[in-house]
Amino acid sequence: MLNMDAPAVERLLRLYPALDSIDRAERDDVLRHGVQAVAAPAGLTLFEEGAPCRGFPMVLSGSVRVARGSPGGRSLELYRVSPGELCVVSTSCLFGSAPLSAHGQTTEATELVVLSPAGFARWARHEGFRRFVFGVFADRLADLMALAEAVAFQRLDQRLAHALLGHGSVVRATHQMLADELGTVREIVTRLLKRFERSGWVSLSRERIDILDPTALRSAASGLPVGR
Repeated sequence: MLNMDAPAVERLLRLYPALDSIDRAERDDVLRHGVQAVAAPAGLTLFEEGAPCRGFPMVLSGSVRVARGSPGGRSLELYRVSPGELCVVSTSCLFGSAPLSAHGQTTEATELVVLSPAGFARWARHEGFRRFVFGVFADRLADLMALAEAVAFQRLDQRLAHALLGHGSVVRATHQMLADELGTVREIVTRLLKRFERSGWVSLSRERIDILDPTALRSAASGLPVGR
């Protein structure tokens, strides 16, 4: 952990413009005494499910994967926190004084600013910051409801097809990474990907999936029959 320097403060304010709504003297006092800069390598667990929340993370670069389940075992990805975004699990923990309901792990080398619980409470007294936090909270809630619907009502092949879309013509991911995202095991993902490959929808290689037929994948993701 490092103290924040001036360039890091500038990046934070640029990525999180809602901080401009906070009284400048109070904002700067919290930045001097209530935050820490963290440089984390890929794969580092930042917080554990069931633990108390020790800070409010704001991402400057990289990404944090937030998931339910054991970090070392089977888990279901809830969302990812990118630069300028907020972690709603940490937010609900701080507002509700409850243990963390998920764990967070870096997906790549990541820079964060961790706001202390006391600093978060001070900033949350300001309407502009609260509005920003609850706006992100509402967006994440809608995403989580869509995820719950997908898990409950969609087959795994539909969810896998959906996960492969939106990344362009090449998806750079291991089968284990996709399994973690979908909350299943690697063997099932591998079996489904091989089925997709036999159908001519994708081409598989090491840590790379080439999308050959996005139209077929979109149909599969929607649960529609795929014409050949």
